[in-house]
Amino acid sequence: MSHRTAYCADAVRALERALMASEGIDSNALMERAGTAAYARARRAFPRARRWIVLAGAGNNAGDGFVMARLAKQEGLDVKVMLLSPDNRPRGDAATQFEAARQSSVPSGPPARTELEGCDLIVDAMLGIGLDRPLGGLYLETAQAVNEGSAPVLAVDIPTGIHADTGALMTAAVRAALTVTFVADKCGLFLGDAPDFVGRRVLEPLGRIAPDRVAEIGTAFAEKPMLRVFTAEMLRAMLPARQRADHKGRFGHVLVVAGGPGMGGAARLAGEGALRAGAGLVSVATHPEHSAALLSGRPELMVRGVRKAEELAPLLERATVLAAGCGLGQDAWSREMFAAARASNLPMVVDADGLGLVPESPAGAAPAILTPHPGEAARLLDSSSARVQDDRLDAVAGLRKRHGGVALLKGAHTLVSGTEKPPWVIDAGNPGMATAGMGDVLTGLMAGLWAQFPEAEPEDLAALAAFVHARAGDRVAENGQRGMIAGDVLDALRAGLNP
Repeated sequence: MSHRTAYCADAVRALERALMASEGIDSNALMERAGTAAYARARRAFPRARRWIVLAGAGNNAGDGFVMARLAKQEGLDVKVMLLSPDNRPRGDAATQFEAARQSSVPSGPPARTELEGCDLIVDAMLGIGLDRPLGGLYLETAQAVNEGSAPVLAVDIPTGIHADTGALMTAAVRAALTVTFVADKCGLFLGDAPDFVGRRVLEPLGRIAPDRVAEIGTAFAEKPMLRVFTAEMLRAMLPARQRADHKGRFGHVLVVAGGPGMGGAARLAGEGALRAGAGLVSVATHPEHSAALLSGRPELMVRGVRKAEELAPLLERATVLAAGCGLGQDAWSREMFAAARASNLPMVVDADGLGLVPESPAGAAPAILTPHPGEAARLLDSSSARVQDDRLDAVAGLRKRHGGVALLKGAHTLVSGTEKPPWVIDAGNPGMATAGMGDVLTGLMAGLWAQFPEAEPEDLAALAAFVHARAGDRVAENGQRGMIAGDVLDALRAGLNP
């Protein structure tokens, strides 16, 4: 299956060296490629922009910007470079590219707010992936001025002010409309605060790294932060077309244990999520007060009102996968239901109230997928939501190690960790999905896929479900994010499950 990998900054630098060795070029030639690729992206994305400002520091990121400025000038655009380095003197290859831009009559000078306000496009080539301390001084002032203006921003490699490894906001950051990143994705583009600043992201590989050198990099940086980016190609590989002779018995039986008093909607959403996933059969064990409503609202579900754990036994015997916790509650009935489900030793997706009951019910031998949002993750880790969000990679690894099975940490760019392999990151989804019931749909969807593909790695299935769910949300958001509801995403799942 084909996926992309995101690397820490140190690994990206090593990949750049490997690329230069593979292609037989030097660092100045690589800079020329980067600037040329970014310039082409800028022209496609902002075809009407005639007045450009290139904000440049002193290092390689600035050099990429100087290449862009030279090419813009040669094409007849009105372009100016604003230098932010203390002595206005670029270093190394950037100095060579600055001189080439100057020879092409590209004007330069210090940052000027009035000129920033009057341009059509700002190119952020200030700091790149090397930032390791809080933004300050002229860089901070310029980033704030850019964000206060109305001109769109193209960030070169990564927006200034975003940490390349963690995505943390280093005091402030430039808010880009488009980020053109080079050679490989950076972990920080997917984590922390980055999703609010990166805008649309495109990768320019700049060449091909020889396979043996890629292997060297992977070995050298095995202990460094890395992410696997789930792709549409993987979706197609994991969801083969059904055969004409297939029947519902081949696609598993999901049992949803959900819906305490007053929370029947959660049980229905999870049950419908499993149906929409393609599970052959879906049963729902819920509080008796919900039985009639669930049956009348979705007759495809086999609904059983249960008052005692013993009543779950025959349902558990027929099930192949469980989805437990959605709207379950935390009372005595809830605890009894969850404990019985956990003791069944069936593969299990756990969400919502079930997550709060995990510490009371030790895991069995069967695999489990835990699906917390940051607040729930904080409780499972005896931490805080802020700390979870500050280092989501550490948090998802901590969940896996502490509670076993697979951990899926929800949020902007959901993370999935189930083994010692780099976690999956889901490069899809939108803020319109931050509403009640979305997690219930995801839980049912995940259980439904697991029922159909019991031999697949649970970690990969969790990532698949999260990707399908997020992409469905993106389809719904094409008509606007505000006002989306979980039922909208349910209706959009089918298209994504039939690539």
